[in-house]
Order: sequence, then structure tokens, then C-alpha cells
Amino acid sequence: MKQWLRERGPGLALKVLLSALTPVTAFFLMQWIYAGEFQAFPFYVILANGICLAAFYYLAAAATGRLLLASLLTHMAAGLLGAANYFVASFRGNPILPWDLTALGTAAAVSGTYRFRLTWPMILALAVAAFAGAALWAGRKGRFLRIKSWQGRGVLLCLGILCARPLANPELLGEWGITTDVWDQQGAYESQGILASFLRNTSFMEVEKPEGYSDEAYRTLLGKAGKSRRSTEILTAALPKGKEAGEKLPHIIAIMNESWADFEDFGHIKLSESVMDEIGGLDGIFGHAYTSVFGAGTSASEFEFLTGHSMAFLPSGSIPYQQYILEPKDSLASMLKDKGYRCLAFHPGERDSWQRNQAYPLLGFEEFLCGDDMSVAAAKEHGYISDDSSFEQVISMFEAREPGERLFLFNVTIQNHGSYTDEDYPAEICLADEPGAYPMAEQYLTLEGKTQEAFLKLIRYFRQQKEPVLVVMFGDHQPALEQEFLDQAYGVLQEDMTMEEYMGKFRVPYVIWANYELPKPEAMGLNPEITSLNYLGQYVLECAGIPLDDYRQYLKEVSRQIPALTFAGYVDPQGEAYSHLETNEYTGLIEEYQTVQYGKLFGGTD
Repeated sequence: MKQWLRERGPGLALKVLLSALTPVTAFFLMQWIYAGEFQAFPFYVILANGICLAAFYYLAAAATGRLLLASLLTHMAAGLLGAANYFVASFRGNPILPWDLTALGTAAAVSGTYRFRLTWPMILALAVAAFAGAALWAGRKGRFLRIKSWQGRGVLLCLGILCARPLANPELLGEWGITTDVWDQQGAYESQGILASFLRNTSFMEVEKPEGYSDEAYRTLLGKAGKSRRSTEILTAALPKGKEAGEKLPHIIAIMNESWADFEDFGHIKLSESVMDEIGGLDGIFGHAYTSVFGAGTSASEFEFLTGHSMAFLPSGSIPYQQYILEPKDSLASMLKDKGYRCLAFHPGERDSWQRNQAYPLLGFEEFLCGDDMSVAAAKEHGYISDDSSFEQVISMFEAREPGERLFLFNVTIQNHGSYTDEDYPAEICLADEPGAYPMAEQYLTLEGKTQEAFLKLIRYFRQQKEPVLVVMFGDHQPALEQEFLDQAYGVLQEDMTMEEYMGKFRVPYVIWANYELPKPEAMGLNPEITSLNYLGQYVLECAGIPLDDYRQYLKEVSRQIPALTFAGYVDPQGEAYSHLETNEYTGLIEEYQTVQYGKLFGGTD
């Protein structure tokens, strides 16, 4: 025994030490690359993430029989995971979430326009990995730290399977103390660990019933809204004059414009040329609405607009089209289809982006055209189909309608999509007093100026039409630009923001225009400056003179007390902003809204 220990003891000790330390050092490497700094973690965080990484390490060691190689592979996998989350969080504000795996095609379609800059922790980690790989290759014929026996590899395999339990049952991580924060995923990934937080988020793949939910409660709330309808006077005020009732419903053109924001509205910057004044000066309704996403998450905004549902009641970063629209659901399209409209959708990008090709038919659209289906010449701006070409396609689809046909045409643009780092794209609009200071912002603002030109051209076309036409355009979210530019535009550093200032990050412009007289905003109970995308659809219906159904009427009544409600927070009629983490006089109404939305989306029958 002593002889055996003298001969094999040092090697055995190294093997045990390496097996124990690899998951821990890989965890710290992953977090260091993600956060850019070392930090202390509670023991349970190290343990939970380490066990998850140990599953990979032990299984790799069992497969290869080489502990050092398995250790290198584990550290490389952890480093790549940290880097991937760093880049995703930088581009859109949230790290990688479980439901992102259903949108890999969309991510691949736009990834080519982003510039990936390695941080110094990434560069250092790559250098160490290259050195370790070279050392392994040089000593590939040696026996050091190899597991040659099948018994030893069998033990490693069993350890790997045992450590994989949290991967199969993430609820175990909760029992060990790992929590996640749907309101601040980036912070949760920093404090609770990337891998453990990712796995804990899988519990949100399905939306739990609100506390106290029942189909009866859902139907009761909708029933009350139905009894209080008062859309008759709105119909009379909204409809164009001189036509019979059956001919008065207008064509509806709804445009969700990619990354359309109004930084001039904050009052802290002056541009060399306004990108919003001419749209704001149109004879219609111009205002600002709150959205639930920043920097990315386009499909969440169109989901809110089309359905009237709020992302406030769904998990952070969730993708409704992939997760929840799996069977026919009510939307503006299905409602207008029942009114005799032909409902078309057009997006000048990939057909399966955000799985729109599957979701749109379930929402009531009869036809969906993508970039490959365009019947007009498709010009590009910084690599994406231009808004001018997108609107030309809208006109082409409008002109192709059958006589007497009423259209609801929903156009999602792509011109202003990030990133804004095309070195060959000429910037024409900048901060008046700091030209050249913010290249990304200048490229974005130049694109936004072209959006204004294209939209005004579209309005000139519809102004000439004899049939009534209503056009609404709104932004899906603000763009991810230089943080210094955003701080200057908002007039406050991000870390110093109040709740009201924080909500400003989720504020986008919208315009409603028609070639007939629109009702006054106050007649619809609308404050143009305080609303959110989940309510905007009902205002479009009222402007078009279309009676609201029970659900839209319910939303209208909620909006009188909470005129803006998003995932980020909500705003009262006086403009004061609140976090969803606080309890106040609006809490009961918000819980009722959650009950009704759950019933519409997952539960009860009307």
C-alpha cells in the first residue's frame, strides 16, 4: 500500500485536485469574461454553477480519458458562454435566455451587421487557451493525468450524470438558493451566475396562472366591460362624411418602424437637422407611447400592438410568437377580418424571422409577404431594405386590391435595424454642437431622417386617394447606441435615473393620420403623450370608426386609470411612473388585467 501511494499518490492527488477545481475556475472565468471584473460570490452560487459545469467536465473526461484536455474544453466552453452573453447583453440589454434558442434563425439573419469587439478578458483567455492547447499537443504522447482504466472512466461518467441533475431539473437550483430576476436579467446573471440563471429561467417557459384566476372571474371582468361600451358616439365622430355606413370603414395601414425613436423629444440635444419635426407637424395625432423592450425584441412590440396584451405579464425576454401563439388567437387582424377586411402583412426581411410565417396566420392574417416577395425594386440602406422601398411595396399592395375590398395592411420595417457601424455609410445628421462625436448615433439619425422622408412621401400618396385611408406608424423600441450619447439625450446618467427617467428608455413616437377628419384625442380618452403599445391598437380602431369588442373596451377602461403599462413599469394619468415591484392603489387593477389577459391568451372562452 505504501509502495502504491509513493508511486501513484502524487498523480492521484493532482487528478482529484484538478477534478475539484476545474468547475470552480471555469465558473470564475465565465463570469469574469461576462462582467469584465472579478467579484466575490456566495458559496451556494459557486456550488450551483460549478456542479452544472462539472457535468460537462466529467462527461468530457469520461469520453476522452484525459483530464487536462477535458479541463481545457470546460474552460473554453465556459469562456464562450461568458462571451456570448456579454455580446448579446451589449446589443439588446438582456443576456441569452432559454427562449432565444427558438429564434436562432432570426439572430443569424441580422448578426452580420453587428461589430464584435473582443474585450481584454476575452483576449487574455484566448491566449491562455492557445498556450494550454499547445502544451497539451506537445505532451500528447505522455501519460500524465490520463484515465486509462474503464473503471476510472466509468466513475467519471457516473459523476457527470449525477452533476447533470440540475440541468434536467432546474428547480433544484432554486432549492439551493439560486433566484432570478425577470425585471433585471443582466443583474441576475452577474450575481447568480450565467449557467444557473439560464437554467432557472426555463421555469418561465410556461406562464403560470395568476393567483386566484378562474374562467368565471375572467368572463365577469369582460362582461362588465361589454356593458359599458360607448363606442357609438366615437363611431359618429370618427367616420368620414358623405358615405353610406357600409362604405365608410377606411383602409388601415399600420407600420411598425424598426428602432424609431424620438431623442429630440427629451429636450437635451439639438440635431443638425430634425428627424421628427415634419412628421410631428402632420394634420393627425402625434404622440409618444411606452414599449416593453429596449434595443431589441421587435416581435414583443408588434405582439402588444396587435393583441392588446402586455409583456408586463410575461417572462423577461420571452418571445410570444414562438412560445404562446401556437393556435389561433384574437388580434386586430382577426377582428378586422370579421368586419370584412382583407388582412395582409409585409416584412422586408426573412420569412421565418421571429417565426412570423407561423404566427401571422394564427393571428388572422390571410397573406404574409417577405423580402423575397417584393414586387417593387428593393433598395438598401446600410445593408437592409430601405423604408422607401418598404413603403413603395405597401403602395403596390394597396393598388393591387380588388374593387370594393377593404385592406388592413401591417408593415414591419427593417431599415433602421442595428448595428450602426457600417464604415462606408455616410452620416449626414449629427449633434449640432458635436459633429463626429458619436458615429453610431450619427448613422442611426441619418437613417431616421430617411424614414421621415419616406413616410412623408407615403402620406402624399394616400392624401390623393378618394377612399378613406388611415395610417398609423409607431416605433418598436429605442436603438442601442453609444451609452454616452444616450446619457446626453436623456439628460441623466443611466445609474442616476429616477423611475420616470428610466421609463424614458422605453418611449417611442407614434403618428395616426387619415385623409379624413380624425376624432380629437380627448374624445377617445387619449393623452397622446401617455400611452403604451398594448393600448394603441384600440385607438386605431376608434379612429377608424370600428366598434370595440369586449376586450378592447376593457383595455380602454383600464387605460383611463393606467394609461401606460409595460414590462418596464407603468405610468398614471399625471405622468408619475411606478415599478411593478411596489404595491399601491393600482395593484388590484393590474392584477385584474393580468387575469383577463391570461384568460384571453391561455385560458377561458369568451
